[in-house]
Amino acid sequence: MTDGLRTPPGAGGKRGWLSYELFGCARRGHELVGRDAARIRPEDGLVVRESAGLRWHRCLRCDTWLPLPAPEHPEREFCPERDEIALPLRGKLLRDRYVLRLIALDRLLHFVVLAVLGIAILVFARERQVLSGPFYRFLDALQAGVGGRSGRSGEGMLGELSKAFEARSSTLWLIGFVVVAYAALEGVEAIGLWLTRRWAEYLTFLATTVLLVPEIYELSHRVTALKVLTLIINIAVVVYLLFAKRLFGVRGGGRAEAEERVADSGWPALERVLPGPHAR
Repeated sequence: MTDGLRTPPGAGGKRGWLSYELFGCARRGHELVGRDAARIRPEDGLVVRESAGLRWHRCLRCDTWLPLPAPEHPEREFCPERDEIALPLRGKLLRDRYVLRLIALDRLLHFVVLAVLGIAILVFARERQVLSGPFYRFLDALQAGVGGRSGRSGEGMLGELSKAFEARSSTLWLIGFVVVAYAALEGVEAIGLWLTRRWAEYLTFLATTVLLVPEIYELSHRVTALKVLTLIINIAVVVYLLFAKRLFGVRGGGRAEAEERVADSGWPALERVLPGPHAR
């Protein structure tokens, strides 16, 4: 059944408890080549082999071997050559894509929240005079209804809204533009990380590191579950980018990362993970 195969079909390579390759195949399907070939040559043994009337096709992403019948109407004589095959991402390249895109989704959420908040502040700054009358009438009616004093005093959220109405217009416009600018920064980070750009990793690292200072300061005054969770996420992002992505020369820097990426992808990686007697 094995016809001299060093690794039984379907065994694949060794994987850890989390396989990004299997996750990718679950989403997009297996990457197989040679399904439309009339004949399989010995030199094609790294990606497809014949045994007991079946063709065993190796998934180029997750290394699983799948048995399929030979095509009834082949479209080509032989399996495509290596330079004709576009290899899917695997190994560290695939892991980085998933992690960076997870961070990108976090930044996208920040972008949406901050953009809405910034626009709301700018609209409020422009329409404050129109909104002030109804707001203070509502505040007086609310305070009178609960037996409190009428007027422009208040605590909690209503007190903060009163301060907003009493703030200088220039201050509100400045805050609004700062929030919108920060939302734009988060949007740029999200796009760059989704596309796995190196500059986006540096930008995200710097922006997140700067944010750690006010986050720690806020925690020193009041601790909430949301603040703690946000701090933990941002610290994890900083540590991952610094060490796993080798920013600023850490662990050999960009050159070491490039060498690792080359070693973890391409045909040499396929041969190393699952060598065969006909590997070229």
